[in-house]
Amino acid sequence: MSAKRELLHLAGREVAITNPDKVFFPDAGYTKRDIVDYYLTVADGALRGVRGRPMALKRFPDGITEEPFFQKRAPKSRPEWIETVTLSFPSGRTADEIVVRDVAQLAWVINLGCIDLNPHPTRADDLDHPDELRIDLDPVPGVGWKQIVEVAKVTREVLVDMGLEGWPKTSGSRGVHVYARVQRAWGFDDVRRAALAVAREVERRAPSIATSKWWKEERHGVFLDYNQNAKDRTVASAYSIRPTRDARVSFPLSWDELATCEPGDFTLKTVAARFVKTGDAHAKIDDDPGSLEPLLALAARQEAEGMADAPWPPHYAKQAGEAPRVAPSRAKAAPKPSRLRAHASLLIVAKAERKHEALEGLERWKKRHPEAAPYLAEDDVLVDAMRGRSSAWYRVRVNLRHVPEEKRPAAETPDPNYEPTFGPQ
Repeated sequence: MSAKRELLHLAGREVAITNPDKVFFPDAGYTKRDIVDYYLTVADGALRGVRGRPMALKRFPDGITEEPFFQKRAPKSRPEWIETVTLSFPSGRTADEIVVRDVAQLAWVINLGCIDLNPHPTRADDLDHPDELRIDLDPVPGVGWKQIVEVAKVTREVLVDMGLEGWPKTSGSRGVHVYARVQRAWGFDDVRRAALAVAREVERRAPSIATSKWWKEERHGVFLDYNQNAKDRTVASAYSIRPTRDARVSFPLSWDELATCEPGDFTLKTVAARFVKTGDAHAKIDDDPGSLEPLLALAARQEAEGMADAPWPPHYAKQAGEAPRVAPSRAKAAPKPSRLRAHASLLIVAKAERKHEALEGLERWKKRHPEAAPYLAEDDVLVDAMRGRSSAWYRVRVNLRHVPEEKRPAAETPDPNYEPTFGPQ
C-alpha cells in the first residue's frame, strides 16, 4: 500500500505531501510526488518567475481529467510561514493571496494540487506598479508553430526598438509568451496601454500573420493578447507544468533556441533533466528593467492617428475612450430587432461547467441544424474558457458567416445553459 503522507524538509521547514502516489496525468502516469520532485529540481528557475509575487491558485485536486478551480483567497488552514498579501480587484473585493519566496512555500502550494503557477505581474511590496510587461502570442486554430515563431521575432524587434529586452518562453500549450522587465514607475493601465501599442505595432509590421483584434471573429494568424496586462490577470509562469496529456512545460528559451525548437519537446520529464544540465536561460531576466516611456510615446502616436482604446475584458468597467464593447458582427447587423434575433451571425450554443459538456452541446446543436452545420469552418467554432468567481467554465459560440442567410438558425437558449453564479439553468 502506498504512503498517504510524506514529510519533506525544505528551507528549514517541514512540508507534508499528502497522497503522493495519486496520479495527476493518467496518460503519462505522473503522480503528485512526480510533480513535486519536478518543481524541486527546477526550483531556482520556477522561483525566479514567482518569487515575491501574489499568486492565484489554480487547483487540480483530482488531476487533469477533472476541471480545476481558481482560489484567490489563501486557505484559512495554512502554516504560519506561508506569506500572504491583500489584493484589491476591479470588482471592489479584496483577497489575501499566497506569496511564494522559497522551496518550502513552493512545495506547499504544489501539494494543494496546483499543477501550474499563476502569479500577478507585481511584487508584494508594491502591488500597484507591475514590473513585468507580458506579451501573450495566442494563435488562432490552424496556425502552425513556424508562424508563431515569426510573430515572436517581430515582437522582439518592436521591443528592442522601444529599448526593452524580450525574454521568450513557450506557453506550454500552442503559443509563446514574451516578457520584458520594466521599472516600477507605471500603473496597470499604462502597462496595458504599452502592451496594446506593441500589439498594434507588430500587426502593422506583419499584417498577414499577426493581429491585435480582440474579437475572435476578426482574428487571423497570431493574436497578441494585450489584455493579459490588465489588473487581476495572471499567466502561467516560467517552468509551470500545463494540464496537457504529456505534462508539457512553459519553458524559457533563448531566441536562437526558440527558432529551432518544437513546443512538445518540453515536458515534466525532459525539462527537469535539461535544467540540471544547462540551468535557466532566463537567469538574467531581472538584471536590467527598462522604461515604458518609448512605448507610451508610441501609444500616444497611435491614438493621435485615430486608434481608440481597444476592448477590455468583459468584467471590467467601460473605460474612457474605449472602442464599443460589442462584437463587429452584432454592431453591423441589421437594426431591426426581429431580424437580428432571426439571423444573428454569432450564436452562443452552449455554456457548461466542463469543456466536454459544452462540446457535447455543440454536437446536439449541429444535429438540430443539419442545414447550417456543414457550412461551419474550423475557426467558425469558438470555444472560450471563461473565468468565474472561483472556477473556470466553458462557452461555445458558432460564427454563421459562411452559412447562407436563409439557412441561418435563430438564436436559442444555450444547451446546456450554465451560469457561473447560479449553476445549471
